[in-house]
Amino acid sequence: MVLIGRWPDPAISLASRHGDVGSQRRAGTRLRPSGTAASGPCNAVTPSARTSRTAAHPSPPAGLPPLEPPPKKRLAVFVSGGGSNFRAIHAAFADGGVHGEVAVVVSNSPSCSGVAYAQSHGIPTLTYPAPKADSAAGLTDAQLVAALTEEHQADIVILAGYLKLIPQQLVRAYKRRIVNIHPALLPSFGGKGYYGIKVHQAVVASGARFSGPTIHFVDEEYDTGPILAQAVVPVYPTDRPEQLAARVLKEEHKLYPQCVAALCEDRVTWRHDGVPIMWRAH
Repeated sequence: MVLIGRWPDPAISLASRHGDVGSQRRAGTRLRPSGTAASGPCNAVTPSARTSRTAAHPSPPAGLPPLEPPPKKRLAVFVSGGGSNFRAIHAAFADGGVHGEVAVVVSNSPSCSGVAYAQSHGIPTLTYPAPKADSAAGLTDAQLVAALTEEHQADIVILAGYLKLIPQQLVRAYKRRIVNIHPALLPSFGGKGYYGIKVHQAVVASGARFSGPTIHFVDEEYDTGPILAQAVVPVYPTDRPEQLAARVLKEEHKLYPQCVAALCEDRVTWRHDGVPIMWRAH
């Protein structure tokens, strides 16, 4: 079991009361929250859910052509820098692992490499907000909402290292359809000013034994929306912030495409108290 308060030993696989974490990951399973049955979220679909899903999508009668797959979800991806998570998601689309497509990329920094990557792959790009030096070069709040909803017809908004606060108009237009990734285990080490290496510096300085990425829905504040998924990595006593950042980033590139896939396949539901639940594909 994990002993809270002790530094994790890098030579020993972490274990919990759910069993050996390493072996479960190698077996392709996910840890479940305490008290969650084996048929719970991110595992198997419950019998009732499977029945309703079958009823909603019956097999066509013999002799008829197969049902057409649902249309791909269209994503608007926001970046401010290199966009490594954007690239990981785009690669998942190319591999067929996500039933969606990037319709447009939005950035506050039109010269960043994330925008260059989008343009090299024929993806339209927009600038928001307008640079201070040239207010005519970017979109206003209203223009941004119109561009995403009407021109590019985006279904979901993905923030992948975007450092600006999302305007209220967009949050309201895409309620429960905007997600962000944060490089720490929220609600700790989040909020205005916590981004990039600053997050990992704060984690190391705090003496925290664990960290990891958080995928959460976006509201009108920084890093306060409902949490969709998290991954946990150890923090070693000799870690430098850069070492921890690399360890967390590796998990980000795994976790974010999984969450985007769930959103594109409508595998995210909402509990009565407003907590999102992501269901495993089957």
